[in-house]
Amino acid sequence: MRKHTLCCLVLATGLWLAGRTQTPAADTLSTITVRGRHLPLRQLPGKTIVNVDAGISNAGATAMEVLEKSPGISISRDGSISLKGRPNVLILLDGKPAYVSGTDLVTLLNAMSAAQIDEIEIMDNPPAGYDAAGSAGVINIKTKKSRQKGFNGNISFSYGQGRYPKTNNSLVLNYRTGKWNAFLTYSINANRNFTDMYALRRYFQADGKTLTALLDQPNYFIADSYTHTLKSGVDYFITKKTTIGVAVTGLLLDKDTRSTGDARWKNAAGVTDSVIDTQADNKNHWKSGGANFNWRTVFDVSRELTADIDWLVYHIGSEQSFQNTLSGPGGYNEFIQGNLPSDLHIFSAKLDYAQALFGKARLTAGWKTSHVTTDNVADYLYKKDSGWVQDLGKTNHFLYTENIQAFYGNLEEKAGRWEMQGGLRYEHTGYAANQLGNAVLKDSAFSRGYNDLFPTAVLTYKLDSQHVFTLNAGRRIDRPAFQKLNPFIFVINKYALYEGNPYYRPQYTWNMELSHQYKDILITTLGYSVTKDYFSQICFTDSNGIIIYTEGNLRKMENFSLSVSGQLFPLPFWSLNLQATLDYKKLEGTVWNDRKARMLQINLTMNNQFRFKKGWAAELSGFFTGRELELQEITDPTGQLSVGVSRQVFQNRGSIKLNLRDMFYTQTMKGLTTFQQANEYFKLTRDSRVCTISFTYRLGKLLKADPARQGGAGDEIKRVTP
Repeated sequence: MRKHTLCCLVLATGLWLAGRTQTPAADTLSTITVRGRHLPLRQLPGKTIVNVDAGISNAGATAMEVLEKSPGISISRDGSISLKGRPNVLILLDGKPAYVSGTDLVTLLNAMSAAQIDEIEIMDNPPAGYDAAGSAGVINIKTKKSRQKGFNGNISFSYGQGRYPKTNNSLVLNYRTGKWNAFLTYSINANRNFTDMYALRRYFQADGKTLTALLDQPNYFIADSYTHTLKSGVDYFITKKTTIGVAVTGLLLDKDTRSTGDARWKNAAGVTDSVIDTQADNKNHWKSGGANFNWRTVFDVSRELTADIDWLVYHIGSEQSFQNTLSGPGGYNEFIQGNLPSDLHIFSAKLDYAQALFGKARLTAGWKTSHVTTDNVADYLYKKDSGWVQDLGKTNHFLYTENIQAFYGNLEEKAGRWEMQGGLRYEHTGYAANQLGNAVLKDSAFSRGYNDLFPTAVLTYKLDSQHVFTLNAGRRIDRPAFQKLNPFIFVINKYALYEGNPYYRPQYTWNMELSHQYKDILITTLGYSVTKDYFSQICFTDSNGIIIYTEGNLRKMENFSLSVSGQLFPLPFWSLNLQATLDYKKLEGTVWNDRKARMLQINLTMNNQFRFKKGWAAELSGFFTGRELELQEITDPTGQLSVGVSRQVFQNRGSIKLNLRDMFYTQTMKGLTTFQQANEYFKLTRDSRVCTISFTYRLGKLLKADPARQGGAGDEIKRVTP
């Protein structure tokens, strides 16, 4: 409660300071300050831009850690990303989907160093040129790439110490001469982290009230991860109007997670009946490579044509081993092993054309095709007597193919104080899946094809030099992650399993927002969204008391939101950014019975930047996320506060940064999950309080860069998860 009150007080103070900036003298000061600073955040109607390098506390951080303290964003206990209270955000890397989802997306973002990132674009309702996926909006993570003439770049080193050590290091190089531009980005990250997880499960009789048994589950996880990422390419300026480029990417990731824990069965009075000791090891190995060919021709000031072709290959391997031991009379040793390799091949091609029309009108149109194939194996063994035996009830082989064709157009027009933009996107989706059976599981196959239209519209009215009103609306889709359609069983532990759902349907969302912008100081936004066939985690218990986690569709979700963001300059050396988002969320659906849920949610972010003389700077930033709701789960409030200082060295070519993240160690996640005739309290504590020192040195001359262009692949990559 004290954290909540403090954040509200900070927001109220910021709004009071906004009123002070309305005097002529303050306006003049603000204008001068904006031009002289590299602000960590820029707020625009429908878009927020996070400048990663300008945030001192981002030094040594991962991409996930930068996202979780960005305006309007919250992260669930499993790493799912929500924007303004709504899950299912489309994550793009340099304008292209991340090609993985679920826990694999979490792994990728935690392995990605903030030093590789230039800026992050957060868009609530993107235009028709973007893939229709992402009902909550789009987050585009732009990595560093320069087109400055000559040789330039930067090198960055960081060391962080929480309970365990972490290091993130990167090298960015660029060389442009004549008609050639070559670039290379390489990073190597090594991190050790822990998760201290406690869960208490209560079992009830059919009345849902009479307690029958307790399952006490303390677990401790240690994870070691090592990641190498590489991106390199060449651009060739054939003429002043035509540019072609080739880029290649690669990723190698090894992550080893070891855990120890107990499962303590107790009767209704809390007396221990038995204790099962569990030792587990989960090894993940990633290998991925990709190639991109891009072409851009500017015919004249009114016409432009761009093309992108992408090809990517992923191999994701997972090796599991479990040992469960029950001591005492009737005791046993139980051994389980799982090998879960997954191969993914993606091809995508995109063509865009832009044409200036009469007056200030502009038309853009495009076409995109994508083809995805996945090959997934789940091979489980258990030890019986003196040998290993295949567990045919869990073993399977899943094949999946998907094709998406898209056509889209967008028209922009300016007339006096009005700006109008309307777009329409058509997508045809076809997929086929085949689960290869065995002596226990039968072969099964399913396929589907469907067509959809996705309109978008934006209307802006400039009342005067200080007030701008914007109304936007659009329809979007989220398709299930590929492997979540696979009806296989994934072992979490002895008393918890995950099972895929072949009947998982896409969800469709209508988003509407009305915003008001006052100068560059304050943006207020009212929003409403409604989602049909809403994606949700669904949990139930089987006859043996084992929890089965799966995912499926609820009837609908409605979300009403109010967002207020301010960019203030209380003093010449101080910039302050505040954002508060209030959501009212309504859920309806059937699990084992009809259920409804309602909750008011709040998300607050704050970023203070202080610029002093002689190259010194400081930052105080933090976020607060209130109670959050899903149909079967409620999580308690959480948040953190970070502080950092920096100093420019070597004639401003280098910088040293020292920061302390989650300084009060408050980023603990707690909550309650409800099952049929059971519920489970959980608490997760991670290695979130970390002190980091980093050094960055800029290479070459600092010249004005040419405008960078974006590539284009589809939303299909977002949905991959073994």
